[in-house]
Amino acid sequence: MRILPDPISFIWDTGNLTKNLVKHNVTITEAEELFINEPITIAVDRKHSSIHEQRYYALGKSKNNRTLFTAFTIRDSKIRIISIRDMSNKERQIYENLENDS
Repeated sequence: MRILPDPISFIWDTGNLTKNLVKHNVTITEAEELFINEPITIAVDRKHSSIHEQRYYALGKSKNNRTLFTAFTIRDSKIRIISIRDMSNKERQIYENLENDS
């Protein structure tokens, strides 16, 4: 199942731009880098999905090797980031296991 649009492009909500920078100190550039760097793991966020909109989460890295968690959706064939932050210890452990397996 392919989740990400091809080519990868983004749509940004202005409120989320400010929120993610102020609250989590994650820039737009870092957020977008997560989707082009390998490895990345993506899964359906069943808890936050609805019949109107499927939500996902991803674990990945920025070009500066910052490990990030993001919640996102796909709208009009574009990635819309809802939230992005540093990974928790548990998420980092999962991601490192993925990295070691690749």
